[in-house]
Amino acid sequence: MLECHNLSVPGRLQAFTSHVNAGCRVHIIGPNGAGKTSLLACIAGMLDGGGSVNLAGHPLDSLSGKALSQLRGYLCQQSTPVSMMPVFQFLSLHQPAGADPVLLEQTIGMLTSALHLQNKLSRPVTRLSGGEWQRVRLVAVLLQVWPTLNPHAHLLLLDEPLNSLDVAQQLALDSLITQFCASGGIAVISDHDLNHTMHYADQVWLMADGRVERAGTREEVMQVDLLAPIFGVNFQIHNMAGQQWLMTTVGHN
Repeated sequence: MLECHNLSVPGRLQAFTSHVNAGCRVHIIGPNGAGKTSLLACIAGMLDGGGSVNLAGHPLDSLSGKALSQLRGYLCQQSTPVSMMPVFQFLSLHQPAGADPVLLEQTIGMLTSALHLQNKLSRPVTRLSGGEWQRVRLVAVLLQVWPTLNPHAHLLLLDEPLNSLDVAQQLALDSLITQFCASGGIAVISDHDLNHTMHYADQVWLMADGRVERAGTREEVMQVDLLAPIFGVNFQIHNMAGQQWLMTTVGHN
C-alpha cells in the first residue's frame, strides 16, 4: 500500500492525503501548472516539502537514495542525455543489484522488444531521436522495478510517459504497466490525455492550482461537471465501441 499523508510543497502543492492499494493504477490529471509534476516528485522523494510517504510499511523520507531506488522507480518529465555511452550501458546503470543474469538478459530483451529498441542498443544515447530517448528512459525505469528482477519494488512513478510515443508504442507501454500492476505494483502516472485516463486508470487525482480537487475511482472523478470547470472546456461523454469517450463541445465555461 502507498500512503501519502499531508504532502505539501510551499507555493506549489497544498496538503494532500491519500492511500492506494497494491495493484492499483492512478492517473493524475489537470491543466498545465496544476501541480502534477510537484506531486509526483514529492512522492518520489525528489522534492522537499511537508508530510510523509509510506510504501509497504517503509517511510520513504528516512531511506537513503540507494534504498529508495530499490523500492520505487521514477521517470521525471524531461531529461537530456549528457554522455556518449551506448544504450546498453545506460540500461546497465538501472539494473537491480543482484539480479539473476539470465533473468536480466531475458527482461532487457522483452522490454526493448516491446518498445521497439532492439536495434538501438549499441547506439550512443546522444544520437537518439526524442521518441527513442523517451523509450530508453522508460525501459530503464521499468528494468529498475520489474517484479522478476526486483521483488522489493512496489511503486512506479511516471511523469507524462506518453510524450513522443506513437500509438503502437503507447499501447506497448500500457501493456507493460498493466503487467507491473498485475504483480501487485502501484503505478502513479501524470496524463494529459483524458480519454487515456478514461480507459486505463483505476483511480484518478484531479488537480488545479496546486491542489487535488477530487480523488476517487475513475467513475467518480471522470464526470463532465467536475472536469469542465477545471479545464475551462465543455465536455460530453459518448459511448462507442464498448468504451466511453470524452469529447469537447463548442463553447467555454
